Amino acid sequence: MLMSSTVKQTQQLSPNHGLFSLRGALLTLAILTLLSFTFLSLKYSTPSPQVPITKFSFSFFFQLKKIEKKINFWVSKISVAKLVDPEVKEHNDEEEGGEELSDIYHSPRVFKLNYAEMMEKFKVYIYPDGDPKTFYQTPRKLTGKYASEGYFFQNIRESRFRTLDPDQAHLFFIPISCHKMRGKGTSYDNMTIIVQNYVEGLIAKYPYWNRTLGADHFFVTCHDVGVRATEGLPFLIKNTIRAVCSPSYDVGFIPHKDVALPQVLQPFALPAGGNDIENRTNLGFWAGHRNSKIRVILARVWENDTELDISNNRISRATGHLVYQKRFYKTKFCICPGGSQVNSARIADSIHYGCIPVILSNYYDLPFNDIVDWRKFAVVLKESDVYQLKQILKNISHAEFVSLHNNLVKIQKHFQWNTPPISYDAFHMVMYDLWLRHYTIKY
Repeated sequence: MLMSSTVKQTQQLSPNHGLFSLRGALLTLAILTLLSFTFLSLKYSTPSPQVPITKFSFSFFFQLKKIEKKINFWVSKISVAKLVDPEVKEHNDEEEGGEELSDIYHSPRVFKLNYAEMMEKFKVYIYPDGDPKTFYQTPRKLTGKYASEGYFFQNIRESRFRTLDPDQAHLFFIPISCHKMRGKGTSYDNMTIIVQNYVEGLIAKYPYWNRTLGADHFFVTCHDVGVRATEGLPFLIKNTIRAVCSPSYDVGFIPHKDVALPQVLQPFALPAGGNDIENRTNLGFWAGHRNSKIRVILARVWENDTELDISNNRISRATGHLVYQKRFYKTKFCICPGGSQVNSARIADSIHYGCIPVILSNYYDLPFNDIVDWRKFAVVLKESDVYQLKQILKNISHAEFVSLHNNLVKIQKHFQWNTPPISYDAFHMVMYDLWLRHYTIKY
């Protein structure tokens, strides 16, 4: 019985406990070994009278510290292989190979370990207050170019990350939908009042905001109206984590605090593009409204070019079914200039259809920029590069284009929203960004 109990207790020990035991055992063995050699050395040799006992003690201590450093080094190596949730380990082993990750992620090993830890530990508390029939708890819809907000609202409620115990939460979600307000025709001034009253009600009712002044709280808004609705609330903008589709300086976006939410047009009208390099005979493509300075310049300079397919207006549906989407399949590089804001659903369209996105913006904190290396699957330019656009694209060799395209196919899953969510999809990548942000919060 005693042996059975001991075995059972051993099986319940955590990986960290095992590592500490290993470190202690190795260190104890090293001390005993060092003492043994020291004893034998003193026994069978005559110490010089010039060597004081203090020097011997210091030498002994120095050797011991060297051994301890080596033990710590090897134990840290072993700790990388700590146990994780079997479901998470399966995703890591089957979906993400080490070699494959190295092409597109800043630090593939760190990403894999942190992602596994997030899946195992991350907990978010959703405030239950607010009438779900108005602007709270539920999204407006899951279609269109602002569907990212709706998908997040739905997925977070049904995900493994949600906790009903606020004391277990790493972050707190403020579930108010500015997109839904727009659908009901609410004015910007009234939106600001609604948001302010709601958040102040949460602050008065619960103790969690005051612990960090809102630093461990976040809200999600993809529509530009969400930026307008909250810009008059500095305590919300400066303190909370904002997951927004408009990550530009002129709306007060703070990269190390806020999260760039990918703006994705859902559902995609056609299947994902990939392994179709030979069909991409057009050099570049863009069609859209001229609602920004850079788009006006792009259209004026290149609309009559024979190698760049540039249209200064949206393609009319009268020309054929899904003509706009089918252009992506035939093109190597799809131009993505900012509109009224730097964000554009065109970037996610380009990625989905296998067309290398050409980011044309002086500032855009690209989605998942701290996780993936955009220059491995996109062309990132300044707005002043628009005048040399064709030459820049023509200077990209075929081998470089193939590499960009292959990497693009690898990251397509990160820009796909699903319900229920799938590992490594857009929802999980946003959650991973939030998980990284929570580490900086101290209270």
